[in-house]
Amino acid sequence: MNKNTIIGFILIFAVLIGYSYLNRPSSEPIDASQESHNSIEIVSQQATSDNLSIAESEQNGISAVTEEKSDSVKYKELIDRYGNFGISVEGTEEFVTLENNKMEIKLTSKGGRIYSVRLKDFTNYNDEPLYLFEGDETDFSLAFITANNRVLSSGDFYFDIISDSELQATLRLKAGENKSIDFVYTLHPDDYMVDFDVIPNNLQSELSPAMRTLDVQWMQKIRQQEKGRKFEERYTRLTYKFTADDVEQLGESKDDMKNITNKLKWIGYKDQFFSSVFISEDSFESSKLESRYFTAGKYMKEYSAYTAVPFINADNKATRFHYYFGPNDYTLLKNYDKTKFENQDLELEKLVPLGWSLFRAVNKWLIIPVFDWLTGLGISIGIAILLLTIIIKTALFPLTYKSFISSAKMRVLKPQIEEITKKYPGQDNAMTRQQKTMELYRQVGVSPMAGCLPMLLQMPFLLALFMFFPAAIELRQQSFLWAADLSTYDSLIHWNTYIPIVSKYFGNHISIFCLLMSLVTILNTKYTMDQQNTGQEQMPGMKGMMYFMPVMMFFILNSYPAGLNYYYLVSTLFTIIQTLGFRMLLNEEKLLAKLEANKGKAKLKKKSGFMARLEEAQRRQQALLKEQQKKNSAGKGKRR
Repeated sequence: MNKNTIIGFILIFAVLIGYSYLNRPSSEPIDASQESHNSIEIVSQQATSDNLSIAESEQNGISAVTEEKSDSVKYKELIDRYGNFGISVEGTEEFVTLENNKMEIKLTSKGGRIYSVRLKDFTNYNDEPLYLFEGDETDFSLAFITANNRVLSSGDFYFDIISDSELQATLRLKAGENKSIDFVYTLHPDDYMVDFDVIPNNLQSELSPAMRTLDVQWMQKIRQQEKGRKFEERYTRLTYKFTADDVEQLGESKDDMKNITNKLKWIGYKDQFFSSVFISEDSFESSKLESRYFTAGKYMKEYSAYTAVPFINADNKATRFHYYFGPNDYTLLKNYDKTKFENQDLELEKLVPLGWSLFRAVNKWLIIPVFDWLTGLGISIGIAILLLTIIIKTALFPLTYKSFISSAKMRVLKPQIEEITKKYPGQDNAMTRQQKTMELYRQVGVSPMAGCLPMLLQMPFLLALFMFFPAAIELRQQSFLWAADLSTYDSLIHWNTYIPIVSKYFGNHISIFCLLMSLVTILNTKYTMDQQNTGQEQMPGMKGMMYFMPVMMFFILNSYPAGLNYYYLVSTLFTIIQTLGFRMLLNEEKLLAKLEANKGKAKLKKKSGFMARLEEAQRRQQALLKEQQKKNSAGKGKRR
């Protein structure tokens, strides 16, 4: 770059600096410009704020419209699906409690059903309040058809609770203005029965005119209430009563189901000592009953019933039901046929298992009245069982005495029987020996069957009591001696280790009453066999079988109620005392002399029909035996 070029750049730079200095703005325009800039920012901020406000307002307006539209759509969907009952689909679950001196019932607004039942006078085996069910352990709903042919379930709706008193509550399912279905629950003082009415109000336009029945769905899980689960399971059964027939039940040891076309009067969910029973004023039609069996856990069974009842859609026309929540007390249940359900033949007392017809009759007409009278005296249950044993043994004394005298007659004839045995020894003379023995019995006037018949006549009482004690709620949680609860086994000796087969069938315990009963029975068996030894040959293994039975009874009855084993123990001891008393008072020499005196009169007496038939059968058997022996001898001769 030359000198002239450099001087030119310097002069241009100086001119630019000078021009900028001479033309710079004054302070006032600068301040005005700053204020203008600040104003623009403020306006801009306000505009932005205004725009945001407008945007928010517009958004809120859109949201409100959208929400309003959503609620409208939702309401329309509910009406389409549920009709006017759609207004009751949403709500909050609330509870109301009804109670009397016997029980406390909690109702829930969700479905308008019974939520729980507690029996005040009872506790479970852990001494906790006794609830038949609570919460989701039960479910109940009624199905009805709307005017637009939709099938609805009461369990899907929220009811309004209208409570008038502690004994009555109305739960109302609304379907619009002055339109509703009322569930009315009514308790009575000192009673286990609950009235349940279903009442329609102004529903002619809401329900289908073709609707003639209400479909009912009822489920309940059955809690374990007693200590002996295995034994309690045997008495836990779904039971039902035909309107014009008897009471029947589903199987108790496995899952079971039955479709019933005949009309039912009531359906009962029972365990060993308590029941929930649903009763219809009209009848249940086309019922499906199910029982589900649980092998372990808190529950023993789960019962379900699907049925229907007649329904008339008329204002204040109640479809009436009743619930029974209470103990399986025979006398209490029997009284309902004389009071609340007079002339309806409800037969709720058949919830108490008392055995087949003959055994049930003995319990019904003899055992229960006497036992109720004894327990009404205010004495302990243990003493009542003792007195019951004495009364029964006294009543059966004539039969026992006749059986003992028959055994004594055969016993004093033992020397003569032994002589016959010596005179006709061996198997070949068996028929002859038997004939001579029967001839001796006929001559002296002794019947071998005379001692068996009285024993057979006592069997109905023995078996009736076998059925009575496990079903007697009077024994429940009543203590006696070392037994804390006479309605279950007394486990004074027990263990926790699981022993295969033993634990399953015998249990992890030893019942002292059962052990004592078995030992005393063995002693009584030995003494009886010694006293009844007439010198005749016994069937092979008979003696061992007689001892085997008491041992088997120990294994079978070990898990049975202590009250039953206590009764058998006392009864056997009383039998031994009676036998010893008879033996001490009986003069066997005089008895033998009397029998010998009968020999002279035997020719004058006509043989009884039984003895004649018996001797004829013996002659035929002896003839067949001789013929068989001849054939055998002939066969041997040919082979030689």
